[in-house]
Amino acid sequence: MQQPVLGIMTLYLNKAKQIEDRRVYQKMIEEGRHLGLDIFVFTPADVHPTRKLLLAHIYEPSQRRWTRKWRAFPQMVYDRCRIQKGARFQQLREFRSKYGHLIYLNRPLRNKWTIYEVLFSKVPFKPHLPETVLYRSHKDIESMLKKTRLLYLKPVNGTGGRGILRIEQPGTDDNYYVIQGRNMNRQIIPRSRVHRTRLEAWLRRWKLDHYLIQEGIPIELESGRVHDYRLLVQKNGQGKWEVTGCAGRVGPVRSVTSNLHGGGRAVPMRILLDHWVTGEELRGRIEEEAGKLGIQIATHLESLYGGLCELALDLAINKEGHIYLLEVNPKPSREVFARIGEKDTYKKAIVRPVEYALWLYRSKLAGNEPKKRKHTLKPPRRNKKKGPA
Repeated sequence: MQQPVLGIMTLYLNKAKQIEDRRVYQKMIEEGRHLGLDIFVFTPADVHPTRKLLLAHIYEPSQRRWTRKWRAFPQMVYDRCRIQKGARFQQLREFRSKYGHLIYLNRPLRNKWTIYEVLFSKVPFKPHLPETVLYRSHKDIESMLKKTRLLYLKPVNGTGGRGILRIEQPGTDDNYYVIQGRNMNRQIIPRSRVHRTRLEAWLRRWKLDHYLIQEGIPIELESGRVHDYRLLVQKNGQGKWEVTGCAGRVGPVRSVTSNLHGGGRAVPMRILLDHWVTGEELRGRIEEEAGKLGIQIATHLESLYGGLCELALDLAINKEGHIYLLEVNPKPSREVFARIGEKDTYKKAIVRPVEYALWLYRSKLAGNEPKKRKHTLKPPRRNKKKGPA
């Protein structure tokens, strides 16, 4: 039998053609060799102009070094490309359009607003979704602030905590708001105290045309730092969804986000829950419920958008133990598990996409792949002023 080949597709970070997550890819390549899977890394910019070849990034474990080599197209593609602005992301769109016949481990998801809409349409998910509306004018912000004293403004296509603003109305004075956040470079924006009559003018500089307004969940620890939880669900070597792990994240001082790339600190989930939620029984129920929710959401999104191999869910949990879904990430990192010292979970997070790729290849080769369900995606009805909440 021909050795299966998996191409890990990513995007260059800059003109120097650097790629991120190389250490993770090195480990995947090593695991692939043990399992009989040939793996290399490439970007859409590496396609030969006239021949069906890729100038691939090859890692040699025995020599511990990377080289470049022309390779034939792989049978399978593991898409690790995160949304970007500019020519590199356009190259990705063109690649997927031209080479759609390849076997993809994961298909693209839609933006945060569309994901919110499709999840909100399912009754079991509604209680886990903070009220969210699509920004169209400042009146939408004013309307939300009448319902809640805490809200977040998030870019529809944002990643890594970039461009997020938090607006809070302290109980001491209803005429003022406290605003803080991060700019598009993840730099922390100092707290500003803004009079309600000046709020619209203050926000005008942010160009909120492609933003969400989301109800804020109180997740500040006694230290004043915000925290949340990163749940990773992946397909295993039998093509089934499983929970790989869940870890807590605590943001740095004065940050409104907990992302590790923005200076956040990883903490084992149970340790963080012990400081946040009272009652051993309740903490156990939270862990079980979070895992079930993650698998249900992954299964539902896959039924709509096609094959997926992994998803990360960012969760907020209030003092009563209620779980809220803040965001779904289809291109998750697994660094959080390494940082909390869960070596087995970290290794599992790396190995599972490799094992799933082998299962997918053998299923297709043997003709045993389950029949694909056909889905027609109709745009959900949208209220002109706000979302479905």
